[in-house]
Amino acid sequence: MSAGAQAPPTIHPDPSLQVHGTLREFPTASKVIALHHSVYFLAAAGLVVHIAFNGRFGYFRDELYYAACGQHFAWGYVDHAPLAPWLAQLSRTLMGDSLPALRLLPALAAVAKIFLAAWIARELGGGKLAELLACLAVLCAPIYLTFDNLFTMNAFEPVFWMACAAIVVRILNGGDRRLWLLFGFVAGVGILNKHSMLFFGSGIAVGLLLTAARCEYRHRWIWIAAAISFFLFLPNLRWEIQHGWPTIALLRSVSGTKYVDVSAWEYIWQQSLLTNPVATPLWLAGLWYLLRDSAGKKYAVLGWAYVVVLVEMILLHGKIYYLAPAYIMLFAAGATWIESRLLACTARWLPYLIAATLLVGAAVAAPLAMPILSAEATIKYTRFWGVKAVHVENVPQGDLPQLFGDMFGWQEQVSSVASVYNNLPAVDRHHAALLAHNYGEASAIDYFGSRYGLPRAISGHNQYGLWGPRDYTGDVVVAIGFTEARLRQSFGEVVPSAQLSPRYAIPEETKLTVYVCRGPKESLRSSWSQWRYLN
Repeated sequence: MSAGAQAPPTIHPDPSLQVHGTLREFPTASKVIALHHSVYFLAAAGLVVHIAFNGRFGYFRDELYYAACGQHFAWGYVDHAPLAPWLAQLSRTLMGDSLPALRLLPALAAVAKIFLAAWIARELGGGKLAELLACLAVLCAPIYLTFDNLFTMNAFEPVFWMACAAIVVRILNGGDRRLWLLFGFVAGVGILNKHSMLFFGSGIAVGLLLTAARCEYRHRWIWIAAAISFFLFLPNLRWEIQHGWPTIALLRSVSGTKYVDVSAWEYIWQQSLLTNPVATPLWLAGLWYLLRDSAGKKYAVLGWAYVVVLVEMILLHGKIYYLAPAYIMLFAAGATWIESRLLACTARWLPYLIAATLLVGAAVAAPLAMPILSAEATIKYTRFWGVKAVHVENVPQGDLPQLFGDMFGWQEQVSSVASVYNNLPAVDRHHAALLAHNYGEASAIDYFGSRYGLPRAISGHNQYGLWGPRDYTGDVVVAIGFTEARLRQSFGEVVPSAQLSPRYAIPEETKLTVYVCRGPKESLRSSWSQWRYLN
């Protein structure tokens, strides 16, 4: 060293970065992206599974509803946020109306969940084994098999939650604090997908306050992120305000009536059914790792976020699957704990045993979560396992669980309505309204009706009720889903014109009669409040 030159400063490693006496290097972006090859294999397997089985039965009620809402662009809808309808319309525009086409985006969401599980496991300090176990647990979880086999906002919800979780962990690992801006954007779009993003956001906020990561509140980036999220949510919020908070009115209407109300203990233990009982020890280990383990407590924000949202869901009587998106990060944490703690003192066959157990559990649960078997075989299988004891809505159950029963009968309904409509005199067809009792029946007419030359349906149920009776007077109405007694309250002439009872459909969509109604006692517009209902 030349005279006068200064010696380089001594660098003292941060003790908080040491794990088991060795300095753990922060994962770099390249390391996060360079995941183990098994992750790509499992992601491909997830895509193949969903593409192979997502066209086996038929369209789910809510899929038809999102498609109908997508044809009416808005910043909000009575019973859901706007992103899913927008995506449904985009999918139909680019790929058509086939069932596999509609369900391609959810299948891709399954791939995203698996990659996020690996990413989070890597960020938590896990290696290739942790990545493998985390991804396998996500691939095999019954609730994700269900979510990703249907086009609903539930398929995309975990992607937004876990992308935010991954960003938080990256920041905790020394990532640029400007990543909070990305968090704000993802969270904002997540709110536009499903308002439950607000609950996860509150969990992260409380988790930061309860841990050493509260120092993040001293920096401007997290506050700018909150502003970004609010800015993205604002159009939807304005829509809610302008329409009198219909989503809150709906939640009040269904609380304790349509939705099954379970005790706190039931809510907690039924979480194991969503993730598969054999996988429950894995995510419980993840919760322990995040909240109690010396190596994992650095990421306790995620553990507290889970606890906060769990408490919120119990207090607000949320459906049991509302917490489902959070288990991806718990699987990743549990896999990391197993890799770092147990494998050092146990036989090498343990990971293979865990993987085999997850696969066996998935093989048992998969026919209960997605349509793998025929309808008849599914009925026998569900009866064997007693799965009908677990349901989230207070509606009569048929031979099939509601999940599968709601995939049957819609095209038969539309065919019967079309037969009655097309047999009307031409002068009546010109101004006849197609009135459906619920949004499933109405959206089925809107989805399949064009092939029969049918006009769009009207209904008083949820979002359809907000759209109103359009320009129909009610002079001639073809009605489905109503009792004759209800229709006679509003029409002087009610004629049964067709009957149908689709096999395997849920009870409320069987033994239906299609009526032709004339002689309205008052116009549809003036009586529309009598037809509208939230449920």
